[in-house]
Amino acid sequence: MSLRGLSPRFWVAAVLVAFVILVGLIGPLIVSTSPDATVGGLYDKPRCCGPLILGADNEGQSVISNLVYGTRTSLIIGLLAGLIGTAIGLVVGLVAGYRGGWVDDVLSAIVNVGLAIPVLVIIILVSVSLPQRNLYTLALVIGFTAWFWVARAVRAQSSSIRTREHIDVAKLSGAGFWSILRRDVLPYLLSYVVMACILQISGAILFESTLSMLGLGASNTTSLGTMLYWAIQWGSVRTGAWWAFVPPTFMLTLIVFSLLLLQSSLNEVFNPRLRRGRAARKRAKDEGEELEEVTVEGEDAGPVGSGGFLETPVSAGRGESR
Repeated sequence: MSLRGLSPRFWVAAVLVAFVILVGLIGPLIVSTSPDATVGGLYDKPRCCGPLILGADNEGQSVISNLVYGTRTSLIIGLLAGLIGTAIGLVVGLVAGYRGGWVDDVLSAIVNVGLAIPVLVIIILVSVSLPQRNLYTLALVIGFTAWFWVARAVRAQSSSIRTREHIDVAKLSGAGFWSILRRDVLPYLLSYVVMACILQISGAILFESTLSMLGLGASNTTSLGTMLYWAIQWGSVRTGAWWAFVPPTFMLTLIVFSLLLLQSSLNEVFNPRLRRGRAARKRAKDEGEELEEVTVEGEDAGPVGSGGFLETPVSAGRGESR
C-alpha cells in the first residue's frame, strides 16, 4: 500500500504520536531545569517565560520540567511493559494454538484464570509486595500481568493457520517446530501483533498512572501519574491551582488517544477489505459528483444511463412513450 493510500486518520495519529515522542525525548534537553529543583513557592502561578511558564507545584518545582520528564518516564514504562506483555502473549498463544492437545488445554486454562482475575488487582498486590519500586521493576510487573488477552487472541489465530496447506508442506520438508512457528505461522500474525502491542503500550501507561495516583508508583522518579498524585494530595483542585493537574492530565489523554487512534488506523492499513471498501466509497462519491456536473450542464438532461449517454426522463423511468 502506497503512502498516498493512507487515510487522513493515520496521518493525524502519526503526527500526534511523533509529537508525544518528541516531548519525551527532546523536552528534557530543551527544559534544562531539573524536576527536583525548587524554583518557586507553593503553587506559584504561571509566568510568561522561564521554568515557571506552567507555574510551580506543591514543592515549588517547575511544572513544565516535571511534565517533560514525566512524559518520558511514562513512555519508557509503557514501551517496556507493552513489549514484555506482547512477547509473552505471542509465545504462549503461538505454542498453544499450533501444538494443540494437552499443551493447549494447560495453557488455555492458565490464560482463562488470568483473565478471570482483574489485572489491576494483581498489579497492586505485586507492587505492594516489592521492597523497592523503580522504573524497570514497575514495567516488569505490568508486563508480566497483562499478557493474557494477547495470548488468547494469538492462540485463536494460530490454531486456524495450522490447518493450512503450507504448514503441511513445511512439515514434509522436515522443518522443526520452532522453525515452522517463526517462518510459516508468525508472518501471518504480524499485523495483529503490531496492533496488539500498541494497545499493550497504551494500557501499560494507564496502569502506571493508576498505580502512581494510588501511591504505588516508581520511587524517586517523576511520571505523569506521580504529578497527579501530589496534585490530589495537596488539594490543587480545591485551591484552584489548575496548572498542577491540567498539564499532566492533558498529556496523559493525548498519549492514550494518539495510540488508540494509531491502532484504529493501522487496522485499515493491514486489512485489504477495509481499504477496498474505502476506495469503493471514494469512487462512488466521485462518480456521483461527475453525474451531478453532467446533469447541470444539459438543459433537459436526465440521469446518465449505463451505456454512457444521457437518457431522457421518460426513457430513464418507464421506457419510451409510444
